[in-house]
Amino acid sequence: MMQLIKESEGFQEPRLAKFIFSSPKMAVFWLAVRLYVGWEWLSAGYEKAISPVWTGNQAGTAMGGFVAGALKNTAGDHPSVQGWYAWVLTNLVQPNTVAWSYAITVGEILVGLGLIFGLFTGIAAFFGGLMNANYLLAGTVSTNPSLFILATGLVLAWRAAGLLGLDYFALPFLGVPGQPGRLVKQHDGTAPPTLAPTPAS
Repeated sequence: MMQLIKESEGFQEPRLAKFIFSSPKMAVFWLAVRLYVGWEWLSAGYEKAISPVWTGNQAGTAMGGFVAGALKNTAGDHPSVQGWYAWVLTNLVQPNTVAWSYAITVGEILVGLGLIFGLFTGIAAFFGGLMNANYLLAGTVSTNPSLFILATGLVLAWRAAGLLGLDYFALPFLGVPGQPGRLVKQHDGTAPPTLAPTPAS
């Protein structure tokens, strides 16, 4: 078993996958995906932000109706909403529809802005996909399947997807897990890594 694990450590990412998800040459493609998905989230969040049934004097009304509609789909031989998710809706969402209304509205706007401006692209896409998954679990199809697929692509392509965006500046400065950025190196006194080859001794 350990031998198999050691051998698997040598697997390399296929060239095509590396090109699609990591190559700077794909940055323009991922920019187009980012802008489309980001606009979808931003416009959805904006519509909620100006809606009285989401964030106005009737906040929670739309969320309550959404939950009630989802719970109706738990019956039958092939329910579109699974029992465990119905429990989540009944016990965690339904008693707090106002709070969830505001959280979803703010979340959709932040995901939209993050993707449009290319700031923390992978994180924004992850939370966008998470919202898509929750809508799907609640039985709402609409554009959620396509947005979920595109969000998954953006998560995988986080290195290239934000190159034509604020990630180009933010990630080298802040760093990523396992690779500290200039901010950390300034505080701990370590020198940034050099890309120049070291002379042979």
